[in-house]
Amino acid sequence: MKNFKLLICIVLAALAFASCSDTETYADMKKKERSAINRYITNQNIKVIKESQFEQQGCTTDTSKNEFVLFESTGVYMQIRSKGTGEKLKDGETADVTCRFNEYNLLEGDSALQLTNIYQYAWCNDKMTVKNTSGTFSGVFSKKFCMMYTSYNSQAVPSGWLVPLAYVNLGRYDSADAELAKVKLIVPHSQGQSAAAQSVYPCMYEITYERCR
Repeated sequence: MKNFKLLICIVLAALAFASCSDTETYADMKKKERSAINRYITNQNIKVIKESQFEQQGCTTDTSKNEFVLFESTGVYMQIRSKGTGEKLKDGETADVTCRFNEYNLLEGDSALQLTNIYQYAWCNDKMTVKNTSGTFSGVFSKKFCMMYTSYNSQAVPSGWLVPLAYVNLGRYDSADAELAKVKLIVPHSQGQSAAAQSVYPCMYEITYERCR
């Protein structure tokens, strides 16, 4: 009987250990996320530059070299494809901005398109109301015809989406020489939408920003 009880205890301990071993920790998930970002950077031949170089270049990224600037404090990588015509959002100013975007889940692969209002649902104008408070940007999505709100049930604009607003102009595509601000972003879960934050995965975005009338 004693031996039988001992055997049961050993089996239960082994099962408990196996269960713990199978449980993915937050640290494990962050490691996977980091690997996915590094894989994307390598596969796409991205040249990562520091903020100091970005500033020396007039807050631009050389697209011919496929440069992305890394913001160390947030882990967001940004490539400015076009600064756009118009003006930057001024301190204390609030504006309505329409965004067209593609969202890729990098944990699923470099081309894993997860959400878009460019290739599909073009009638969905994802509009956000953004404010500049002493260089800190905040924003909320409209609930009306908004893919981000509909998909993630949150009006909060991902922090990663707001990073470019300090560097690009908000204008309208209303003349022959007008150009919309366009960026690419690699956004870690901590700066991303609610599903990414919960499941710990990074996204790559292609986004254009257009000031509403």
